[in-house]
Amino acid sequence: MSYRQYWKTPAYIELETYRMRGFIKDRPSVLWFDLSLMDFCASWKGKLVIKWPPPERAWCRRAHKNIFPVHAILEDSAFDAVMPPWDEINLSWDELRIIPNKWRLTLSQWRGIYYIFDHVGKKGYIGSAYGNENMLGRWLNYAESGHGGNKLLRQRDPKNFHFTILQRVSPDMDAADVIRLEGTWKKRLHTHQPLGLNEN
Repeated sequence: MSYRQYWKTPAYIELETYRMRGFIKDRPSVLWFDLSLMDFCASWKGKLVIKWPPPERAWCRRAHKNIFPVHAILEDSAFDAVMPPWDEINLSWDELRIIPNKWRLTLSQWRGIYYIFDHVGKKGYIGSAYGNENMLGRWLNYAESGHGGNKLLRQRDPKNFHFTILQRVSPDMDAADVIRLEGTWKKRLHTHQPLGLNEN
């Protein structure tokens, strides 16, 4: 690519804001590598930490001329975001389908009331989590099916859903008490149809 093409590329325009200078104008062109992500060792993504031997700091190296000792293999991906406080969780359906491993244990311990909002239809659904794996188990069901078995949610595109937690309760709270709380939230937020997406 030419100097002009180089500085029209969005990635390089963004890097320039971090003071990257690119290649000198006297040089006629540089090579653009069209890289594609491979499945090779995909399970190690964000987990494998290697040492980068001297002398170069280039992003690419000739494997047959270098030795890259394994420094660590992390239990969880370093790319996983830190879990926010429960009352700040706001996940899209796509995000729900890739819940980081670091979050799963915590979500499996939480019972409570959750809210699904269809940001296109502008209607909400309230549910409760108290069964197997609590909030995690319930949300994984939505991640897989998109509707969790709910008739009114089946008629909608789950890509428009956002998942939040309205109330967290004691992990040993009786299921009947959790369901009663769920009912109070439905009344307070008016999620019974036709205003909302709860049938009962």
